[in-house]
Amino acid sequence: GAVLGELNRLGVKQATLLNHPQTGCKVKDAIAATHLAIGLKLKSYRFDKYKTKEKKTDKPTLASVSIVCNDATKAAAAYKTEAQVLEGVFFTRDLVNEPGNIIEPESYAKIIKDTLTPLGVKVEILGEAQMKKLGCGALLGVGQGSVKESKMVIMKWEGSAKKTKPIAFIGKGVTFDTGGISIKPAGGMEDMIMDMGGSGAVVGLMMALAKRKAKANVIGVVGLVENMPDGNAQRPGDIVKSMSGQTIQVLNTDAEGRLVLADCLWYCQEKFKPQFMVNLATLTGAIMVSLGETTGGLFSNNDKLSERILASSKVTGEKLWRMPMGPEYDELINSDVADVQNISSGRWGGSITAAQFLQRFVNDVPWAHLDIAGVATASKAFDTIPKGASGFGVRLLNDMIAKHYEG
Repeated sequence: GAVLGELNRLGVKQATLLNHPQTGCKVKDAIAATHLAIGLKLKSYRFDKYKTKEKKTDKPTLASVSIVCNDATKAAAAYKTEAQVLEGVFFTRDLVNEPGNIIEPESYAKIIKDTLTPLGVKVEILGEAQMKKLGCGALLGVGQGSVKESKMVIMKWEGSAKKTKPIAFIGKGVTFDTGGISIKPAGGMEDMIMDMGGSGAVVGLMMALAKRKAKANVIGVVGLVENMPDGNAQRPGDIVKSMSGQTIQVLNTDAEGRLVLADCLWYCQEKFKPQFMVNLATLTGAIMVSLGETTGGLFSNNDKLSERILASSKVTGEKLWRMPMGPEYDELINSDVADVQNISSGRWGGSITAAQFLQRFVNDVPWAHLDIAGVATASKAFDTIPKGASGFGVRLLNDMIAKHYEG
């Protein structure tokens, strides 16, 4: 990534890079060359579709790069598979970078269906009437202040034997988050186009798996809502009934992502009986206070699943840190008038109490929650991540699936 940035700075149009074997290096030459290509490609991403008057001098000059290495045939074959995964990363970045007037629940659901169906992914879209019948009062409550109809999108990739239990990934898709009646400050609210970053990662992962024809059965579920403060919006103090039957007291309408995920998680585990569930969400500012903008938070009820996720995060460089959970935190979200309240009564451990809330809706299925609020987008460019959407999670989860759940 750094190399690509330097080549563009120098105004280079074409380049040839020599991947010279290094004595004592544990990484084989073909693999090193493959990852060199991955870094170049990741850094090359630009979201410039709305720039109509960009100067030629502001555009990158580099058109192509050739990599010379030992065992080029093996490297090219490996990169071909990786390039399919990178298409999923770029799709995620595109989705998350789009403004809220382009990506809203209905248009987003259509994009998912139109893009993934030709790749062999089965896509089902549930509207508000269907979700009301299912009892998804938590998700529907978040979107009731918007003129845009809320959606739940279910994606199925069937790459293994039918008898093989699927693995499942669930994403928070708040296409724009004003905070609702508990409205956010105006400064920086434009960044809330990225509050669907978890869903974007799930959709990008499904694309990557379909493109490379993964030999696994995978379910993707995303809850798509817009959180707006109109005359019909959910109020602080409202009590809603989730699909699980549990009642939720809504103390703060800006703690909305966990309400969306509560119904998506319950729907997924009840309908598909997966081996495990992993949800991704830009869930809390508290995780950024803890871990900053370079590391996401991992919460889980299962050590084996956590270890596999963490191992893959080290491979792809998408950093995670496992955070604590426990009954002492769970007590902080007990409500006086309902089964649970959507925020803690105190100030502390906000990312943990959010995870404890989600855990009440997984029904003992092995589960992991990735709080990616700090890493779904980048406030400045890094070596392989441009400023804006990062695509965090796509490569990480693809690596975990490839290593442990295909065959």
